[in-house]
Amino acid sequence: MAHRAGFAAIVGRPNVGKSTLLNRLLGQKLAIISNKPQTTRGKILGVVTRPDSQIALVDTPGLHTAKGGLNARMVQAALQTIADADVVLFLIEAGPAAIDAATRKALEQVVAAHKPTLLVINKIDILPRKALLPIIARWKDLHQWTDVYPLSALKGENVDGLLNVVAKYLPEAEAMFPAEQWTDKQERDLCSELIREQILRQTGQEVPYSTAVLIEEFDETQRKTGPKGLVRITATILVERDSQKAILIGKGGSKLKEIGMKSRLEMERLLSAKVFLTTHVRVEPGWTKSAKGMQRAGYDER
Repeated sequence: MAHRAGFAAIVGRPNVGKSTLLNRLLGQKLAIISNKPQTTRGKILGVVTRPDSQIALVDTPGLHTAKGGLNARMVQAALQTIADADVVLFLIEAGPAAIDAATRKALEQVVAAHKPTLLVINKIDILPRKALLPIIARWKDLHQWTDVYPLSALKGENVDGLLNVVAKYLPEAEAMFPAEQWTDKQERDLCSELIREQILRQTGQEVPYSTAVLIEEFDETQRKTGPKGLVRITATILVERDSQKAILIGKGGSKLKEIGMKSRLEMERLLSAKVFLTTHVRVEPGWTKSAKGMQRAGYDER
């Protein structure tokens, strides 16, 4: 059998479980997860290498209406990923709700790319099996789906066979990445995201969407000195207003301390080393709306 390799874009509306599915397929945590929409801000590459295929899975920001600034960049990143992909996985939630206008708009953007597209019905653990057929019936005439695949990314139910289905629609090609490579993200960038994940989880609606995390120092000179290796990380959290800074720091610094502690534990699991983490909060007014601000925060045109 010929070896297959290519890119599979995981797309859909915000909060349908795209990042959870990516992590499940990789067998390890790559994308951060929270219950807030637009947690994923850029493309995230996860590589699965198998004897017969290499599947480059690309998690994307949720497709949503965006008028400008950071949100528009996020949607553009998702659309570009669809255009570059060999296969598209369009993720929806299992449930009885009608297909709303925003979801139809997201589907239109996928259909316009003219790519083989799988309808992946996620969160099947929340409803009886007999309820799947009406959901499939509602969706089957909206697009010429390459396949329809129900699963639960959170529970792992029926996930194992998805990569077999995806691989069928990839081109015949040699592997694109070394067998041991599982992402193109640098460890310092992954650590930045782990801090942002805790901000999303530990704060309310006002703060998360106006924050960015910059890794100012990533010192691993003592990392490979044995089981007691140490990585020193200094991070700056950008916010847009003084009120947001106050919320992030909390009374007596309690909130920032909690964010730092939980981030550090996640970093230590990722890096397999002790982490000494220092965090600061800085106000950068309007950074999410200016090209200069977004570039400084790490969200450039690329």
